[in-house]
Amino acid sequence: MTTIQPLVEAALGAVAAHAVSVQCAGRTDSGVHATYQVAHFDTDASRPARAWVLGANTHLPVNIAVTWARAVPAHFNARYSATARAYQYLIANRHPRAGLWHGRVGWEYHPLDVDAMRQAAVALLGRHDFSSFRGQGCQSRHPVRHLTQLDIAEQRGLLVFRVGANAFLLHMVRNIVGTLLEVGRGRREPAWVASVLAARDRRCAGMTAPAQGLYLTAVDYPTEFALPAPPRDALHLTAFSGVSYDG
Repeated sequence: MTTIQPLVEAALGAVAAHAVSVQCAGRTDSGVHATYQVAHFDTDASRPARAWVLGANTHLPVNIAVTWARAVPAHFNARYSATARAYQYLIANRHPRAGLWHGRVGWEYHPLDVDAMRQAAVALLGRHDFSSFRGQGCQSRHPVRHLTQLDIAEQRGLLVFRVGANAFLLHMVRNIVGTLLEVGRGRREPAWVASVLAARDRRCAGMTAPAQGLYLTAVDYPTEFALPAPPRDALHLTAFSGVSYDG
């Protein structure tokens, strides 16, 4: 399966006139999208920022776009310099299937108890061992993460899970959403989520939510790098504008 990284590398390489290797702020699973992503690469080529953007985009497919470019200090690293990341997970909660939104949202035709899910989500906020929400094959050195945001909004027939943390484990957001859905469907009480967290055992949590509903929406960096701020409401009421990176 073709992935985004080699396409971006080839496009930037065409502008640089040499092979380019990029490192991204975070990898996404196949089927996951992004409205914001940051990558860095090394080059000796001297080009205006506008040339990197416009030049790369002429070599990219229409569903991938470079939106800005900046020169950064040598110690900058798109992955390791990041201080926080944010995702949104979208669910169409209605009886008819998603139709035109196929591949862009998750779908749940049973009515969900949003208040119960919000109550359950509180237990996950803060610094915890998230082993129960860690996907198999995760290469992170430890399972401790600091979850700073986990809220659920209702927008135009969609449920929007907004999740922010200093970093994430493999499948962590999708596993959190899948676990909260067990509560929303009425199969589990809200207090069950706290017991899942305490168990530190992936087998205790819910199913992994499908990839197509997940969007990387923000990556934060120290102000010393002067990078453009991510659009915090990138999906607000315009989730299906077509501006995305399709993993």
